[in-house]
Amino acid sequence: MLNLVEVAAALIQDEKGRYLITQRRQGSHLAGLWEFPGGKRESGESLEEALRRELTEELSARFAVGERVDTVRWEYPERTIVIHFYRCRLESGTIEPREDQAMAWVAPERLSDFDFPP
Repeated sequence: MLNLVEVAAALIQDEKGRYLITQRRQGSHLAGLWEFPGGKRESGESLEEALRRELTEELSARFAVGERVDTVRWEYPERTIVIHFYRCRLESGTIEPREDQAMAWVAPERLSDFDFPP
């Protein structure tokens, strides 16, 4: 049986056009690699609801979820991951990552300098 995991990820840009990326925590799947913030959809949630919840948990702020701009599918031996990317903007609060998670604001042309999941 196919183990399908649906993920919603945020494309958050600052006033300089840089994207916010976060580093996967030690002990997690693909630890140490960088990714756009977001997470898995839980049962009964829409992708947009999942993304709002995950962003609040990960970044301690509230975000407006905008248009879906892309969907990619990654096949791993143990699971298939489908990632839906949404444009998001800060609605309220200050972006502060969890203590055990690194984050960076990165210019689009520098994203390839970071190690993302294969």
